Amino acid sequence: MSGIYIHIPFCSKACVYCDFHFSTSLSKKKEVMDAICKEIELQKHYLEDKNINSIYFGGGTPSLMNSEEWEPVFEAIDKHFDISRDAEITLEANPDDLTKGKLKQLYSSPFNRLSIGVQSFDEEDLQFMNRSHNALQAKQCIEEAHHVGFDNLTIDLIYGMPGRSEEHWEKQLMQALEFDLPHISAYALTVEKETVLENWIKKGKVQPVDEVLAERNYYFLGKILERAGYEHYEVSNFAKPGMRAKHNSAYWQGVPYLGLGPSAHSFNGDSRQWNVSNNHLYVKAIQEDDVPMEKETLSVADRFNEMVMTSLRRCEGIDLNKVDHDFGADFTEHLFEEAKPMMKSGKLVHENRHLFIPDIHRFFSDGIASSLFYI
Repeated sequence: MSGIYIHIPFCSKACVYCDFHFSTSLSKKKEVMDAICKEIELQKHYLEDKNINSIYFGGGTPSLMNSEEWEPVFEAIDKHFDISRDAEITLEANPDDLTKGKLKQLYSSPFNRLSIGVQSFDEEDLQFMNRSHNALQAKQCIEEAHHVGFDNLTIDLIYGMPGRSEEHWEKQLMQALEFDLPHISAYALTVEKETVLENWIKKGKVQPVDEVLAERNYYFLGKILERAGYEHYEVSNFAKPGMRAKHNSAYWQGVPYLGLGPSAHSFNGDSRQWNVSNNHLYVKAIQEDDVPMEKETLSVADRFNEMVMTSLRRCEGIDLNKVDHDFGADFTEHLFEEAKPMMKSGKLVHENRHLFIPDIHRFFSDGIASSLFYI
């Protein structure tokens, strides 16, 4: 089954580490939301399989939407696609948006999963990142979401913060575990180009990101969450049994999806396309019945390399039977030949016709994966 991703390109504040496409001006929000509804019709034939198993509102900050804005989007999707009765429908949200009233609204809407951008439960961390919420709001919104009735919640946390101790990270994890969440995502702080964080580091205002500390934080994260009953099913994602994220899991398994909104990416198995990262140009083109996007047709080698990258992020790793079926013996032989040195060093394990990265080396999964690419 297919998935739909909707990019809501608005935020109330700009986080210092973020390089996603967004605007802090909400003056054009209605025009963009109207254009997204129209794009759904323009793109209705993109997915061969019209059965939708997941819908994900990302951003930006989708929780800035109100019911008058999300209802037409669902109506348009429902008109042109078949939404599964048990589809996972996720809203990314900032804690300060999740008031009691807003949560009650969301609970009576099609949304059945919240992805809450907590990032940290520490006031100093949140101020450093220029988050729009405070530590109290981070805790209260989780409690209130549970109280309203949401039982499918995930939070994001960030580790590897400059100048923070390992004890500081442990404290964040202990706080998260108090809520008995079904899912937790955690990401290393990265320095993206042309962000405020990069500028601060260049000017010496903050310490550079300590990769050694980030690695220690990562392995501590895995140990603590697995001990608490979470499955470390993807490099950055942990779930209680049966609570893996459907939408993101589909990405890692190469399932086709349609991306809507400015900067949104789409994948249909043979090609990728991405919309323009400019709200004005996006709206203008859609109003003229045109989807403002670029497209890349994927070669067999491209598809193989993407499969290697995404599969090795998952605990199951690469299914060699699937490689045989989808790509042929030549690619399987290439994979084994390139993997030999890492199997010898223990960075890769071959077991039951699967090739996977053991926990002790998963922090470096992208580098390990790229060494197996078909060039």
